Amino acid sequence: MVVGDFPIEVDTLVVGAGPGGYVAAIRAAQLGQKVTIVEKNAVGGVCLNVGCIPSKALIEAGHRVEAAHGYENIGLTTKDVKVDFTKVQEWKGQVVNKLTSGVEGLLKGNKVDIVRGEAYFVDQNTAKVMDEKSSQTYKFKDCIIATGSTPIEIPTFKFSDRVLDSTGALNLKEVPKKLVVIGAGYVGSELGTAYANFGTEVTFLEGAKDVLGGFEKQMTQLFKKRVKKKGANIITEAMAKGVEETKDGVKVTYEVKGKEETIEADYVLVTVGRRPNTSELGLEQVGIEMTDRGLIKVDKQCRTNVPNIYAIGDIVPGAPLAHKASYEGKIAAEAISGEKSEVDYIGIPAVAFVEPELATVGLTEAEAKEQGYDVKIGKFPFAANGRALSLDDTDGFVKLVTRKEDGLLLGGQIAGPNASDMISEIGLAVEAGMTAEDLALTIHAHPTLGEITMEAAEVALGTPIHIL
Repeated sequence: MVVGDFPIEVDTLVVGAGPGGYVAAIRAAQLGQKVTIVEKNAVGGVCLNVGCIPSKALIEAGHRVEAAHGYENIGLTTKDVKVDFTKVQEWKGQVVNKLTSGVEGLLKGNKVDIVRGEAYFVDQNTAKVMDEKSSQTYKFKDCIIATGSTPIEIPTFKFSDRVLDSTGALNLKEVPKKLVVIGAGYVGSELGTAYANFGTEVTFLEGAKDVLGGFEKQMTQLFKKRVKKKGANIITEAMAKGVEETKDGVKVTYEVKGKEETIEADYVLVTVGRRPNTSELGLEQVGIEMTDRGLIKVDKQCRTNVPNIYAIGDIVPGAPLAHKASYEGKIAAEAISGEKSEVDYIGIPAVAFVEPELATVGLTEAEAKEQGYDVKIGKFPFAANGRALSLDDTDGFVKLVTRKEDGLLLGGQIAGPNASDMISEIGLAVEAGMTAEDLALTIHAHPTLGEITMEAAEVALGTPIHIL
């Protein structure tokens, strides 16, 4: 006897339990919706499992290795540093497990029903969720699609044991002696730097004129200087052509300035971008409009052209950032509940966890000028800050972009230690419509790196204290 597939009715169906989906599900549940979330892999998505979190753990382990070698200039030296990479990977896994189990607990605590499987849309109110053994139909009033993205595979660099995507690079069993990184955006630059700190000889091949696209040249110059000190080689305007795999390594062919070159390494890491996971969902069944890049078109409330279906995160236009997805998830859940929430991306920061850390929020100087603003810049170096000097980490600066007529803060950029944490103050100031005077009059604790933001604001006002 075959039991019929009786539909389960929910208010909101969330497809994907990454940083966008699980946040959307929790906020929807908080607003009184009956919510089911569908995930085919691990709760937490790419970010928690094979992206943001494990990469930062590996980066931190690399920093500890570098620090363990000592600092001769302040009288600290170490003769021998041993790395048990198996234990490093075990610790990284523990960090991931704590967070993913925590997210699952939050979902359950908010009475969100977690379902394992793949979703396929039948119509604008119906989806089937399938696993290897069964299929279940869900009827929903509203749906939020948050299926994330996947690393782009270059046809001539098929992923394998030696040709790695970011997930593969995070799960290596040993520290490679040599590593080639194709694509020096934030993912490639972060992972390449981490392995350089472990002692790997790293070569970056970047097709553009500069690394870390989206960050100002003043900032990327600092990264290039620092990573080259670690023995890394950066080759820009280089086109990766192909790879030969052997039992023990790879031979990568690339072209630069019209000349073909080869380089041998243990592994090659390919980080040339990500593609949205929008195929095999049945979106065509519903008539959801897409861009030519496979992204889902949405309005300011993350609503698609089908009024009761929303989309967030890497599958909609904009930077593929976990915190952007989480923000959009809240907006979509609130819109479903009838609130007037709309996205406003001006206060969303972007961070590269390289050395020194790079962070930006709001408008850059060039962007502000392109938009017709008469700008005044306030810039202050880490080298003139007492805390940075005591940390023996003085590369970098804080730069504030203000509107000349009234000091309105339009954006800010930070290159330096703890930039990822410091950028939040500038983001808040941009979001709140604050001025350089507001920042300058805010008393910052001494001695801290946070003072640099206050000092930069005073430069913008023309009244700096600690630089001439």
